[in-house]
Amino acid sequence: MASKRRFGRVRRLPSGRFQARYHGPDGIDRPAAQTFATKRDAEVWLTQQEVELRANNWVDPDLGKIAFETYAQAWLRDRVLKPRTAELYDGLLRNHLIPFFGNYALTEIREPHVRRWRKEQLESGPKAKPKFGEVTVAKAYRLLHSILATAADDKVIKRNPCRIKGAGEEHSPERPVVELPDLIRLLDIIPARYRAMLLMATFASLRFGELAALRRSDIDLDRSVVRVVRSLAQMNDGKLIDQEPKSRAGRRTVAYPREISDELRWHLERFAQPGDDGLVFVGPLGGRLRRSNFRNIWLVAIAEAGLSEVHLHDLRHTGNTMAAATGASLRELMERMGHSSSRAALIYQHASRDRDEAIAAALGDSLAAAKRQAAGRSPSGTQRARRRSKAS
Repeated sequence: MASKRRFGRVRRLPSGRFQARYHGPDGIDRPAAQTFATKRDAEVWLTQQEVELRANNWVDPDLGKIAFETYAQAWLRDRVLKPRTAELYDGLLRNHLIPFFGNYALTEIREPHVRRWRKEQLESGPKAKPKFGEVTVAKAYRLLHSILATAADDKVIKRNPCRIKGAGEEHSPERPVVELPDLIRLLDIIPARYRAMLLMATFASLRFGELAALRRSDIDLDRSVVRVVRSLAQMNDGKLIDQEPKSRAGRRTVAYPREISDELRWHLERFAQPGDDGLVFVGPLGGRLRRSNFRNIWLVAIAEAGLSEVHLHDLRHTGNTMAAATGASLRELMERMGHSSSRAALIYQHASRDRDEAIAAALGDSLAAAKRQAAGRSPSGTQRARRRSKAS
């Protein structure tokens, strides 16, 4: 016979275990997913359900029975994403998340499952190499966290099980800084139509996609500034599309040194497409720049320059490092780089070795000057000795 309670009911089953039931806010009579060894345990469970109802934290247990794959695909369809981002998320789902979580009901996914998934993603193979790169796994974890955070916000699940501290952070290795003599040598080697492109990557902090999407009207030669309003993206099927920068901060106006204006003017006269809307940087046949095509030219140039480990993006890194060394503030670096977060800009706030040595030298000069000044005010060592002898 069921026990009479203010909230819910408990009854003993023929097996000797206890069942708990209650009416949900939707009017449906809902039993606990499991039976209980004691009546007290069943009553505690009912009390927890009542607390959740009163705090408006109740979650319909039927909603969480949906398979992760079904929910994740719907989550992706409902998002307004840039085409390249949509492709990235789709790839992360298919290759990293659905193979492990696809058949799990959302309510079945627990913290131990997330930990085991991440371990398997990073697990070393037979050659002691990670199964997947740490950066890729971090991206997949962030996507998993976002999907399940939405499920928690929509009260499909009670809380997000992605709770591994730092699992979504990317820790890419420090990229090299290209010394100016090496850059000049590289400029002499690279085909002439790409020299201005390398200069703008370095001294205007432009990415490849931003360079490839640049129009004549975006450059003001008189003021030595360039406007960044779009970026070229290449889809998995090879299609090229112009899209807006990833964030509002990506739309920016960047000043470049007047010392490269003549090179840029010469480039516009000789290689750029005609008209205000003409592309500034194009391939040898006048078509749009593609990473795959430019990569071959780049690899030949850096090999001849003896810079085999350098990427094109390292020139942007070099320019940002040089800007930081001039004393640029964090906000100024963020604006030049087109970042809305300070995370990336903080990388360039660290002191370079040369700058650190210059600071140490300046401190040494201050110490030496203070000693000379003190020596001028104080009696010499000989004078101090004579005073001591007289006193004795």
